[in-house]
Amino acid sequence: MRDLARVRSAEHWQGLRGDQRVRDMAGIIDADRMSRDEGWRYDLAFLAREIKRLAYAPFAIQPEAEFDRAVAGLDGAIPGFSDAQVLVGMMKLVRYLDDGHARILPPEGNEELSRKLPVDMFLFAEGLYVIGAAPGCEHLLGARVDKIGGLAIGEVIAALDPIMTRDNEHWLTLRLPVLVRYTAILEALGIDPVLTVRLADGTTDGIRLEATPIDYHWERYPPGWVALADTVTVDGGVAVPRPLHLRNRELPFWFEYLPADDLVYFQFNAVRDHPAETFAAFCDRLFGFIEDRNAARIVIDMRWNGGGNTFLTQHLLHHLIASKRLSRRGALFVIIGRRTFSAAQNTVTAIERETSAIFVGEPTGSRPNFIGEGIDYELPYSKVRANAGDLFWQTCWPDDYRTWIAPDIYAPPTFEAYRRNQDPALDTILAIREHAPGC
Repeated sequence: MRDLARVRSAEHWQGLRGDQRVRDMAGIIDADRMSRDEGWRYDLAFLAREIKRLAYAPFAIQPEAEFDRAVAGLDGAIPGFSDAQVLVGMMKLVRYLDDGHARILPPEGNEELSRKLPVDMFLFAEGLYVIGAAPGCEHLLGARVDKIGGLAIGEVIAALDPIMTRDNEHWLTLRLPVLVRYTAILEALGIDPVLTVRLADGTTDGIRLEATPIDYHWERYPPGWVALADTVTVDGGVAVPRPLHLRNRELPFWFEYLPADDLVYFQFNAVRDHPAETFAAFCDRLFGFIEDRNAARIVIDMRWNGGGNTFLTQHLLHHLIASKRLSRRGALFVIIGRRTFSAAQNTVTAIERETSAIFVGEPTGSRPNFIGEGIDYELPYSKVRANAGDLFWQTCWPDDYRTWIAPDIYAPPTFEAYRRNQDPALDTILAIREHAPGC
């Protein structure tokens, strides 16, 4: 039974929900009759049980006895801990798993635990920079964040390491800017959420921002927010348009033909269907266009693809394998990056195995063979959301122990390029006019 929520709600379980054994199994409780400490302790025991029950090889890295000691230690500390500290303690428990999908998230609607700084940040080669800002924080766009709570960024990474699950170390470059926005998490770790920034004009300032429980999705900012990419101008104040990879991140897939380069740019942002078009139908339309236009090259940009349903990608793979036009080395490029994860990782691994694709960008955020999947579940008392992957995806050979797929051509994101609305990965591909290195 992967999804215990079905036991709590499905009609055919109704006659059994009065049985105490079923209630214990599904975590059916009367939370109103529990004290705060009793509730958190119940959730902790429930979490530990579900990790052992669901997680794939949960103690392959850390011994079970060590995990049990950590659970007991957190149980004893609950009376003196804040809710945020208990949450962080649970995050440390799922860190025992060798699983980038494993996670602990604040309860939906809990404003205190969901407070976030009103800026978006990204970790470039040059450092951590502000790339999006809420109203009133626009002056921070382009600022480099040098310290958080007096800690240098390297020290912040070390402080957050015990709560950042991962498939590989490169995934941390994506997770860090996300986690440092949660002020309750920072405070639970003893980090004052004050930012020491170097502003775009070169001055340094200490900034304490008001955190809010805003519903923020990285693909599209909330109303009123400003993205750095929308403020780029050249001499005379002429706006520089966003690069292709930043234009339609909220769409699961789309493509554009670049006639000057005789190239089709296909951005693949999520492995899912769109309400207006299935992914299979899109692939038929895309490859029909390539054949009709006799396009010489295609770029599949998967740097922002965090996954979805792996089985939907079979149609894309079949088209790629069947295309004689794209079988030539130098005709097919795939841009990968830190967010290439889960079903997107499976897709990239299969493309690497079955085609002559040239990979450009930076390493993927997951491994060719990884633990994943699982279904989010709520802890009964606190409604904290948890997950532990319960399947092993062996998309590559059994002896492939790589921790990521590395690019053939390394073109990482840099702030110098970002602030000019340039794309090092696509620019590198467009500069290859005849044959790629090694072709």
